Amino acid sequence: QVQLVESGGGLVQPGGSLRLSCAVSGSGFSMYTMAWYRQAPGKQRESVASITSSGNTNYADSVKGRLTISRDNAKNTVYLEMNTLKPGDTAVYCCKASQLFNMFWGQGTQVTVSS
Repeated sequence: QVQLVESGGGLVQPGGSLRLSCAVSGSGFSMYTMAWYRQAPGKQRESVASITSSGNTNYADSVKGRLTISRDNAKNTVYLEMNTLKPGDTAVYCCKASQLFNMFWGQGTQVTVSS
């Protein structure tokens, strides 16, 4: 069974930075497309960034230039580097692993951007 565990969330001031990590247990990590999603209170979940098994990345327009997704296949981990954070980035951030018809989600980590 594949399990995903996110970490790295917390409280940060506007303009600050955080790095989220998502550790994936089980085999086959290098073949998964990995993605970060977020859900703010009262809003629908939205895709933030994704990275394919070959390293191709895609970002939501709202985070381009501020957030960077990367993966370390040797560590079975995907990262989300978050810079120049804004209060609008406040949300629960979850990672997802997907391949063909299989999809796995983590529990999420809270990111709060506030002064």
